[in-house]
Amino acid sequence: MAADGLTTIASSYGPKETMDRLEAEIKAKGMTVFARIDHAAGAAQAGLSLRPTEVLLFGNAKAGTPLMQANQTMGIDLPLKALVWQDADGKVWLSYNEPSWLATRHGLAAATKATVDAMAGGLGALAKGAAGKP
Repeated sequence: MAADGLTTIASSYGPKETMDRLEAEIKAKGMTVFARIDHAAGAAQAGLSLRPTEVLLFGNAKAGTPLMQANQTMGIDLPLKALVWQDADGKVWLSYNEPSWLATRHGLAAATKATVDAMAGGLGALAKGAAGKP
């Protein structure tokens, strides 16, 4: 499944377990988890229904700061976000913005490519680990 700049992979686990696994992997890598937002719980409080839909905001200042130094507008897309959601058929998905797409969006110079590539590789590995994909 693909949208412009968005990577979505199927998870082998339920929504809560997928997000719990992602959060644990992020913390194990020494990154900071800033927030975990349960959109379905928010919908329920408003008297609405929504299938499981959760966002995790996380990051690492050593990786993100150089990108914001290159262009401060990058701060609108940092910290990084990952979305775990369940579709109408009960399938669980993990989605995230591709760092290379974010770099293009903010016109980051070629000098940031190594940082962006490292961020992309790390994010892909985290997502695959959380979703149970080799």
